[in-house]
Amino acid sequence: MKRNVLYFVLPVVALVIGFVIGHRRDQSHSAAARQVLYYVDPMHPAYRSSKPGIAPDCGMDLEPVYADELAKTALPNAASMPGDIHIDAATQQLYGIRLSKVVKSSGQESIRVFGKVMADETRVYKLNLGTDGYVKETHDDAVGTFVKKDQHLAVIYSPEFLAVAGGYLSANERTPGPAGKDTAANQQNAASAQARADRLRNLGMSDVQINEITTSRKIPEDIYVVAPTDGFILSRAISPGLRFERQTPLYTVADLSHVWIIAEVFGADASAFHPGAVVEVTLPDTHEVFKARVSSQLPEVDPAAHTYQVKLEADNPGYKLRPEMFVDVELSRPLPPGLSVPLDAVIDSGKSTHVFVQTAEGTFASRQVRTGWRTEDRIQILEGLQEGDSIVSEGTFLVDSESRLRAAGGAPMGSQTSGHNEMALGTPHPEMHP
Repeated sequence: MKRNVLYFVLPVVALVIGFVIGHRRDQSHSAAARQVLYYVDPMHPAYRSSKPGIAPDCGMDLEPVYADELAKTALPNAASMPGDIHIDAATQQLYGIRLSKVVKSSGQESIRVFGKVMADETRVYKLNLGTDGYVKETHDDAVGTFVKKDQHLAVIYSPEFLAVAGGYLSANERTPGPAGKDTAANQQNAASAQARADRLRNLGMSDVQINEITTSRKIPEDIYVVAPTDGFILSRAISPGLRFERQTPLYTVADLSHVWIIAEVFGADASAFHPGAVVEVTLPDTHEVFKARVSSQLPEVDPAAHTYQVKLEADNPGYKLRPEMFVDVELSRPLPPGLSVPLDAVIDSGKSTHVFVQTAEGTFASRQVRTGWRTEDRIQILEGLQEGDSIVSEGTFLVDSESRLRAAGGAPMGSQTSGHNEMALGTPHPEMHP
């Protein structure tokens, strides 16, 4: 009987022992397969720690990330090319990495240069007299004074005027009026009167005073120096009691209702400033804007700055554009349509120009491009991209830094090293343990 019981019990015990040993082996294999790589914040997966603990922001327990789970999530990227960068969506959001599409577009290019206001040389008048004399008095003729056309500026005396004025008055009296007969003698008298009037103008007498002589039939003792136009007195070399010689400069009067602006333009942009082109002129202090037109390109070139000089013409209401004033000049011209990306998407290292293209979800590859025109916020792509490509448009330098870090064998973006909470491109977070 006992022998029968042993035959029954021994197999059962052997089965139990085998089950226990097998279960322990399965647990050992499971523990090996479930190796913890690091711990993450369940609310912010970009936060990683090498030890278990509590998340510093939400107070929740850190969750383990197992090797087998990470291997499964890494399978979709198994076919990626060497040098590709893998950045998950949470990390992209954390570091402000944004994507944009490559699109066809056109726009306006703005060329900004400096300019200097000058008086229009065709509206600058230099006053002098063709005879000797002296100045009896002056009136409201300080430099910078605004004067009206034919306004008396000074009274001078010169005996040469008296002789010519007497001859003009005599010849004018011998010339009959409009109803007189057109004889040879009358024609000669009219020509003689005209010649003497021209001589008075040559000496410096104004047409206003010549007409006064004709009307009053009197020889004037004093000669008036009058303003030739509405404008400003730019220079003055006269004072009461001054004795002057013929052709001595007395005044410079300029009509500033229309001015010139000399702009300094680099050679690459000179073709855009063709005659007839319209530009905007802005006062740097008040930001007032005026329209100007390109008149011509001057032959002079600045040998130091290697710039061309372009002459602009502008109306000057209110006389706000003043000689020797510096202004901002802006010219806009249309750009040819083409593929373009945000300006911040392009990394120019000096040796090459490249962007980061999204080749798969969370996977980016550096791609070299050739660029064309650029505006304030976009840049043309001539080679290297196709319409519709997704590229990194914000946080590009972070992705570029990550690419260099990976190439140098550094830790990936968002990871931690040596058990410390220092992320590759972020600020350190203090670890908190229970």
